[in-house]
Amino acid sequence: MSNIAYFEEAFVPIDQAKISIKTHAFLYGTSVFEGLRAYWNPETKKLCVFRAAEHYARLKNSAKILRMDFDKTVEDLLKITQELLEKNNFQEDTYIRPIVYKADCKIGPVLLNNTDRLCMFAVPMGDYIDTQAAIKLSVSSWKRIDDNMIPARAKIAGSYVNTALAKTDAVLNGFADTIMLDDRGHVCEGSAMNLFLVKDDRLITSAITDNILEGITRDTIIQIAAKELGIETIERSIDRTELYFADEVFLCGTGAQISAAGSIDHYQIGTGQIGSITKKLQDIYFKLVRGEMPQYSNWVLTI
Repeated sequence: MSNIAYFEEAFVPIDQAKISIKTHAFLYGTSVFEGLRAYWNPETKKLCVFRAAEHYARLKNSAKILRMDFDKTVEDLLKITQELLEKNNFQEDTYIRPIVYKADCKIGPVLLNNTDRLCMFAVPMGDYIDTQAAIKLSVSSWKRIDDNMIPARAKIAGSYVNTALAKTDAVLNGFADTIMLDDRGHVCEGSAMNLFLVKDDRLITSAITDNILEGITRDTIIQIAAKELGIETIERSIDRTELYFADEVFLCGTGAQISAAGSIDHYQIGTGQIGSITKKLQDIYFKLVRGEMPQYSNWVLTI
């Protein structure tokens, strides 16, 4: 059966979900999106969509930045997601991509007087970055865009050229991913995921005012570190050289999940392997996203 997408207020075969080459979003990058994961639980035979409501609240905030007339509620979006997954009947880990886009076919980058539409698709997806081994990272020569340029806290499609340039350079140079700095030289995040250091049994992560996405996985890590491990998180600006002296470093995000750094710019981090705190967080995270921790059931939409 053909993969099903949500497009123009209907569920259609994905090969029928097409836009014109004149579409404003295609011409100018004027769309916003989210990335959600639905984890397959082989015991219950159910998909567990992780923190969907929080993703959709952020999608609506991103749409506001682009002055979109987007009247779907979080509850509307949850219902569409559920129906989309039911129609596709995936029985494996799945990635969900909702997009709100400027749909008119018109020339000119102005955001006003332009029809805003929602589309959504889902595809099977495993690890985006290796979570089973410590990976090699670099610090990018490309700087993270500033809030006064294109705000990193909004998931705006056009802004991901910044990510694409940085990640592509990293891959060409033999790294799995890269770390981006702001114009002051402070650490922002990975190419498309947040970053944590472990130092003296505490977590340190960039402040939300340091040109980062206000990550849902980032928030999850902060909460489970405190509740399950009794570890505090310090949110502050981070200098580049702090990366090299850290006991552990890991990336986190819906795509990245929790991925440990073994080295950064060829400096070994800790033992060069997945650190003990990172491993504990991974173990907890992969249980709760599959609905195996009842105390976090409010974070999981079971389908």
